[in-house]
Amino acid sequence: MNRLKLKEAIENFILEDVGSGDITAESIFDELRTDKGIFKAKSEGIICGLIVAEYVYEALGGNVQLNYLKNDGDFVTAGTNLLEVEGSVKTLLTGECLILNLMQRMSGVATMTFKAVEILGGSSIRICDTKKTLPGLRLFEKYAVRVGGGYNHRIGLYDGVMLKDNHIAFTGGIAKAVKKFKKLLV
Repeated sequence: MNRLKLKEAIENFILEDVGSGDITAESIFDELRTDKGIFKAKSEGIICGLIVAEYVYEALGGNVQLNYLKNDGDFVTAGTNLLEVEGSVKTLLTGECLILNLMQRMSGVATMTFKAVEILGGSSIRICDTKKTLPGLRLFEKYAVRVGGGYNHRIGLYDGVMLKDNHIAFTGGIAKAVKKFKKLLV
């Protein structure tokens, strides 16, 4: 996963979610109050997105220590401890929801991909994603597909050719569309 893009996305998510600050945590907890917490799996599946916690807490400016108990791609059961965190209670709680939302989404995508790959067994068929992702989450969802055992088809319109029905229709047929594209390759 591109760490610069990951950092930028996390910072944008924090701007959306936290805005000018976490009113609840800031009004209840003293800046010096520290404690520990554990992220646990709610259901069984493939875990994905653990690194998100590091970037969220870093962006929040908190000095949070992380102890990874599992790795992305591990199969876990409900109740499995995934990650231990220790630091400012304000920071831990301010980042918790964003971390959980991203990890749940990514783990769901990884788990569904894994199940599809598993159904295929040892066949030569590959599970590939599309670029049809939720706005702002493409980087996360495509990473999750890879963690689940799938393959990325293309990230955007810039890195791979795909003639779709509209291309074919506006060109006047598949033969014409392919011919025009082949001219560009020469």
